[in-house]
This record gives sequence, structure tokens and C-alpha cells, in this order.
Amino acid sequence: MDYEKMLEEAYSQLPPETFKHERLEIPKPICTVLGSRTIFQNFGNICDILNRDPLHLMRFLSREMATAGAIEGGRIIFQGKFEPATLERLVRRYLDEFVMCPVCKRPDTKIAKEKRLHFLVCSACGARSPIKRI
Repeated sequence: MDYEKMLEEAYSQLPPETFKHERLEIPKPICTVLGSRTIFQNFGNICDILNRDPLHLMRFLSREMATAGAIEGGRIIFQGKFEPATLERLVRRYLDEFVMCPVCKRPDTKIAKEKRLHFLVCSACGARSPIKRI
């Protein structure tokens, strides 16, 4: 076999998601500060785009901001005053740590739990990477 035939055979065995080149667009957080509370309005929309459990993202944000949070519908309410830029930076960090595949840099991943360990499993390249628990 020559190189071209072997390359075509290898490409035919890869999943179709590997060849899609679309960007992941995350909207900026829409926040409202009422008294000593911050309401993250489009929290549910961001969780849907990231394809993650809202409870997982809420735990991450609450831990990073060292405050309590409660999910109400498609929004989340945090105790304390926080800037939208802070929430945007933390969502970006969550994206890098818990969504993007470290091997192929694609967002086509899911979190799988095996015994006490959590793994980031990529459906595009098949990589399995350990992630820390929240």
C-alpha cells in the first residue's frame, strides 16, 4: 500500500465529529446586582452551550468565588457583589479545565465517573484525561 491509500483508510476510521471545524461561542454573562446578591441571568443558556450539568458549573463558580449560590430556573443567585468580567473569566477557566479536550482542543467532551475518579472523555478523538473533583 502506498501512503495515500493508508491515509485514506485511517481517515475513514475516524468519527465524523473530528472533521467539523466550528467555533464554540459562549455568550457574555448577563448579571444583575440586587443589594448584596448577584443574579447570573443567562446561566442555563451557558450550561446548555457547554453541554454540562448546571450543578457542576455552579459548584465550580461557588468554590472559586468563595460564596453560596442557588439555582432558580435558568439563572443562579450568588451571595455577594460580583462583576460580569469576574464571572466571564471563571466560565472561561471552567471551559479550559472541564470542557475542552487537552489532546485535540475540541469541546466535544463529557465527564465520566469511574469509581472515585472523574475523566474527561472526548468523542472527537477518543482521549480520556483525568480531571480534578469539585
